[in-house]
Amino acid sequence: MGQLLRVQNFTVSADGFGAGEGQSLERPFGHADPGDMFVWAGATASWPHRADGAGTRGLDDYFTRDYGRNIGAEIMGRNKFGPQRGPWQDHEWQGWWGEEPPFHTPVFVMTHHPRPSFTLSDTTFHFVGGDPAAVLEQAKEAARGKDVRLGGGATTIREFLDAGLVDTLHVAVSPLKLGSGSRLWESPDELLDRYHRDVVPSPTGTVVHHLYWRR
Repeated sequence: MGQLLRVQNFTVSADGFGAGEGQSLERPFGHADPGDMFVWAGATASWPHRADGAGTRGLDDYFTRDYGRNIGAEIMGRNKFGPQRGPWQDHEWQGWWGEEPPFHTPVFVMTHHPRPSFTLSDTTFHFVGGDPAAVLEQAKEAARGKDVRLGGGATTIREFLDAGLVDTLHVAVSPLKLGSGSRLWESPDELLDRYHRDVVPSPTGTVVHHLYWRR
């Protein structure tokens, strides 16, 4: 199948928002509570921050464990990298993830305001302009034959969907409603003209998994 562009484990509210309003340094998801949004993944045995050896197994754990499989690069929107808008005011601040980012691949941050690349541990962040197709081409080259993960946020994923570039999409739909914020869709049925879909409830009842692949 060649290199795929994959959306994995992206969580939205019941009304289609991937994040709330009012994003800030202290609240990356705005008025949404990430603990509530991602409770399905955080409860699994494979959640990377788990140190107690416990956690659930089964479908939720499979998706959590599968997050990095065959991924050679990541694309994200600027607002997933940080809350700053406009020209970069502070090059010292290097994202929300500390010295050990969870990506372990080159990351391409889409922005109209370039800044120098930098490396933290085994992750190098590149800041790139251009349309989705041009950014995807750069990411595929960096991925060296592996797939590219489209990490979000919702606005960025929608741009790539509307450009016809996403090959597979996994969205976990939470029962929570946010009312406003960064929206992926009005309805998960919107994509059915372009994608096949399976809908699988989480065994824990915390989310419903929507799996899409190209028609």
